[in-house]
Amino acid sequence: MKALRPPYDLVLTGGRLVDGSGRRPFKADLAVKKTRIAAIGDLGDARAGKRIDVEGKCVAPGFIDVHAHDDVVCVSRASMMAKVSQGVTTVVVGNCGISLPPLCGLSTIPDPLNLLGEPADFKYSNFHAYFDAVDAAGPATNLVSLVGHSSLRLATMSALDRIAKPRELARMLELLDEAMRAGAAGLSSGVFYAPGRAADNREIVPLLTKVGEYGGIYASHLRDEYDGILDSMNEAIAAASAAEVGLVISHHKCAGLNNWGRSTETLSLLEQANGTTPVNVDCYPYEAGSSVLDPALVEEEMKVLISWSRQYPDAAGRVLAEVAREWGCSQRDAALRLKPGGACYFQMSEEDVHRIMRHPLAMVGSDGLPHHAHPHPRLWGTFPRVIRRYVLEQGLLSLEEAVRKMTGLPAEKFHLRDRGVLAVGAYADITVFDPGVIEDTATYEHPKRVSRGIDHVLVNGQPTWNGVELSPLGHGKVLRGNGVVRRARRSVW
Repeated sequence: MKALRPPYDLVLTGGRLVDGSGRRPFKADLAVKKTRIAAIGDLGDARAGKRIDVEGKCVAPGFIDVHAHDDVVCVSRASMMAKVSQGVTTVVVGNCGISLPPLCGLSTIPDPLNLLGEPADFKYSNFHAYFDAVDAAGPATNLVSLVGHSSLRLATMSALDRIAKPRELARMLELLDEAMRAGAAGLSSGVFYAPGRAADNREIVPLLTKVGEYGGIYASHLRDEYDGILDSMNEAIAAASAAEVGLVISHHKCAGLNNWGRSTETLSLLEQANGTTPVNVDCYPYEAGSSVLDPALVEEEMKVLISWSRQYPDAAGRVLAEVAREWGCSQRDAALRLKPGGACYFQMSEEDVHRIMRHPLAMVGSDGLPHHAHPHPRLWGTFPRVIRRYVLEQGLLSLEEAVRKMTGLPAEKFHLRDRGVLAVGAYADITVFDPGVIEDTATYEHPKRVSRGIDHVLVNGQPTWNGVELSPLGHGKVLRGNGVVRRARRSVW
């Protein structure tokens, strides 16, 4: 007689479910069958291949890192340790106007594309090839990718100091259409950076109109996060509105000492815009940002931490002011000598960071840079830090609000069907954490430390992290759009 197969592969028992919808936590068991959540409720008598007692712990959807730069490491270091160990089960890459495809065969990589990797990493002429490489690598997390506007420009234009000519724009549209058919989620821009700076909405709106045909999204690294932030927000909002696509303003901040406190203005503008155009922001729980090492971003009274330098590798992890004193020069001159490189800029006020994080239209994204020798600690600690500091210590957010910003809201914004929530039929991307223990341990001095209190992570129903070690097999996959041109531009994939 054949033994009866258990109806469930795994049951998590006794946990407090924070389901990603924003409703209050509730106690229930949760069952997984293959890749999906099969049941929620009292499952004490249910047969299961395995049961895990999570009494006293929180069961949440896997966190979605809505602003990541893991484009290379999801292939080259597919274990994705920095993300999975903090409860992340899906990453959104291709942000800030930079994506690996469609660039191929470059001998040198300009700022800021060198934030992603080395010339040899840019080897995918299209998104079909890139997505196939990701799936073949078997990453530990799921992956969603945007198409980088700067990457499109570099692939099609003979000079970047001007707006695209009609034939160049036509070629960009061809490459973008190919990417959207392959399953890209939308377009990102980084007109702050040199490769995209000469572009304006005459170039961007036609591209976004193509994105809108697929129900895609626009993520914008604004032209100016400093004094000109309101004008830059209006520029991005106008582009999204003209193309009728949703907008995410990337790593929203009011940067530079002169702009501390201006989040009241920017969030007011955000709310006004949402009357006609769906606009959200992503943000991270730190007062320092991180990007390329740019002398123009250095203020003498601002702390700058060097994250990497090609000319002086030993400078990684050092404070720029100390290096400048040793060299007998200004910080800006030192930054110039250290280029190309990267840095953490302590450019925001804690009050603004709190105000932005608390806003109901804000999502959480790490903006982590895994290619840096001495990265910003947000790469390893963003998501536990939100819960530890802003929920448990400061009471800035309720637990259900914080979890929604990291799960349900990103899934809704990026049209990730059956993700970001704990519901019967949803994919079993699940993070179990201990609210008494959860804490980020990564610091600016020691940025590659594993967070505490993330006890279990499931990706597509498969155990991936047990609080100590990773599964040897990755269970993530590329989350593609279905490649069908849509008439209703805001339809869900």
